[in-house]
Amino acid sequence: MKVRIAIIAFLALVAAVVLAPGGVEHVGAQPPASPAGKGAPTKEAPKGGKKVKQTAVITMEKGGVIALEFFPEDAPKTVENFVTLAKKGYYDGVTFHRVEPNFVVQGGDPKGDGTGGPGYTIKDEFNKQKHVRGVVAMARTQAPNSAGSQFYFTLAPAHFLDGQYTVFGRVTSGMEVVEKIKVGDKMKSVKITEAAQ
Repeated sequence: MKVRIAIIAFLALVAAVVLAPGGVEHVGAQPPASPAGKGAPTKEAPKGGKKVKQTAVITMEKGGVIALEFFPEDAPKTVENFVTLAKKGYYDGVTFHRVEPNFVVQGGDPKGDGTGGPGYTIKDEFNKQKHVRGVVAMARTQAPNSAGSQFYFTLAPAHFLDGQYTVFGRVTSGMEVVEKIKVGDKMKSVKITEAAQ
């Protein structure tokens, strides 16, 4: 039993080190206030009171498309942050700087080395979503509330990360594209789509 606990603790430590962005340049800053309703993951439509569901489409520079759905009920501020950055073109031309086979593909750092971010951090929103294959979650340093713009896709189940990183969406199509990403591959564009629910 002691060996099993030691192994689990070791794996959690390894995951924290592997998924942490390389630097802490943006730790401690507060996110800019966003006007109500702007960039929100779901919002009321002008007529009929229907909600609008937002999704994302990542077009890779070398070809291929990855479609994402968000979990705004589980991670509203994280989804809002991703959507806002995407709408501003923040992720366009940004690389994937870390690829760990059978584990994760990480990107979203404008510096391309794991040390960059948007100049602010957001609060963790740990939730019931599990680290199954194909989820998208926020990378962060070992410090709490240190996520900014870096995110990762899981290539395989990684349940030892559950409750330690904010899962905010999942790949709905294009997982074969995710699996082929190599270090340095660029996102040509990240576009947000909206549809009435």
